[in-house]
Amino acid sequence: MAWLQSINGPNSGRKFAIPKGRAVLGRELNCDLVLDGDAVSRRHAQIDWADDDYFIEDLKSRNRTFVNGQEVVGRRKLYDNDQVKVCDFLFSFHREPGSSAVLVDDAEKESGSTIMSKLDVMSSHSGLRATAVNPEIKLKALLEISRNVGSTLEQGEVLSKILDSLFKIFVQADRGFVILRQGQDGPVAIEADKYRRHGVDAAARISRTIVHEAMRTGQAILSHDDFNSVESVADMNIRSIMCVPLVGTAGRALGVLQIDTRDRRAPFQQEDLDVLASVASLAAVAVENTRLHETELAKLALDHDLHIARDVQKRFLPGQLPRFGGYKFYHFYKAARQIGGDFFDYIALPDDRLAVVVADVSGKGIPAALMMAKMSAETRYVLVSERDPAAALKRLNTDFCEAGWEDRFVTMAVAVIDLARHEVQIVNAGHMAPFLRRSRGDVVSLGEQETGLPLGVSAGVGYRSFAVPLAPGDCLTMFTDGINEAMDPHDTQYGLERLTRQLRRDNLSVRELGEQILEDVKAFAGGSAQFDDMCLLCFGRE
Repeated sequence: MAWLQSINGPNSGRKFAIPKGRAVLGRELNCDLVLDGDAVSRRHAQIDWADDDYFIEDLKSRNRTFVNGQEVVGRRKLYDNDQVKVCDFLFSFHREPGSSAVLVDDAEKESGSTIMSKLDVMSSHSGLRATAVNPEIKLKALLEISRNVGSTLEQGEVLSKILDSLFKIFVQADRGFVILRQGQDGPVAIEADKYRRHGVDAAARISRTIVHEAMRTGQAILSHDDFNSVESVADMNIRSIMCVPLVGTAGRALGVLQIDTRDRRAPFQQEDLDVLASVASLAAVAVENTRLHETELAKLALDHDLHIARDVQKRFLPGQLPRFGGYKFYHFYKAARQIGGDFFDYIALPDDRLAVVVADVSGKGIPAALMMAKMSAETRYVLVSERDPAAALKRLNTDFCEAGWEDRFVTMAVAVIDLARHEVQIVNAGHMAPFLRRSRGDVVSLGEQETGLPLGVSAGVGYRSFAVPLAPGDCLTMFTDGINEAMDPHDTQYGLERLTRQLRRDNLSVRELGEQILEDVKAFAGGSAQFDDMCLLCFGRE
């Protein structure tokens, strides 16, 4: 029997048994594993058992099935620790006989074991060792391993093939293990195992001391049980063990490759250790390659998800400029990462009014983007519900504080254009003051004294609005700090003074003004990487 263990979501850590037969995964209630998600197809995928192996197959689902980041095409064999992804549901696959062998400490391990030989592997990890072992045996070992590990980049499959090859080379082997360190400095764990006889050999114990000694010293260890021990003979625990460190390209032990035998008539010899040490060098490279591959797959999966998130985020932002009698608009948005926390919006209000919103959520990346999505929807709601924009921001701040986002805040500036009066009513919650360029060319910063606290800082605070008339030719510019805090190669900020100089340029339309500001910021940055989200809005009367 096998099982899927949930990695994410509310059922994280829970195990779902997969019988020897067929198990269907999907949204239907009669599926063997019901996945409650709108993106999941009714019958999404199935896992079959055949010839003592498990295979997964996608059932022509809308959103496909993935194993270790790769789309399942046709029928695919599952290996221990494979990651199965169905939409937002992620599982790890495990099967019996799961290793009942355990790593035990000195106090628990079997007595009577004698280390017969050690071989330095660490100093020669970069190449194969030249030994006096039978060249035919060594060549057979290396070709077998090379052929197998070069055929796949799936870690479970690679490790399984390594052990299969070793059992062909060392015919007296009863058990084989690949034991790897978890993460950079985590504990060691059995990642793959193989047994000549499952019922007899699977329950034996593995000396943690030998494993740690091989990894610490970088030495391959050949150990024999004490054949003079009557107790050892009686318990049938006589065996010979080879434990070889898997040394990565950086000279650090990734884990060990260990095989042992119960056949006291054919204990492992020095030449066997030489062969296994040579095999281990190939195995270590294979393990590193699979880890690099898995890292790359995870990165590709994340990039794919972020690409989708970016498309979703774009839907929260205006897709086109508003048409509002006698006014022209220009906007620009670019996230520092694939998704960002700045946002802007045009919100049509009753009585020929239009709200222009610019906001900056604290932080960057996914957390800021999620909050941006929430704030975008709530801002629309409160501005339509409250005629006074100051009252709307007070309500928005109260809701934000009550939501419990204690380590987050949002700066926001709202400008409501009244078409009948040709004036703009501005309320500012901790955002940078908008700039107004009069038709005659002078530039003023608006409402610095009326600026209130950012949203989310303190519940119950109030905000003040003020009105500014807009004459023909006047233009108002709103922006986030990705504009004025853009850095040049010498880490000097673009600054508000340089922005003001661009705003004073004569005979520029709203679009020309916005484009000129962006060109100047780009020229100032001189190719330096964008470190913050950038948002710029310009609007004014013709």
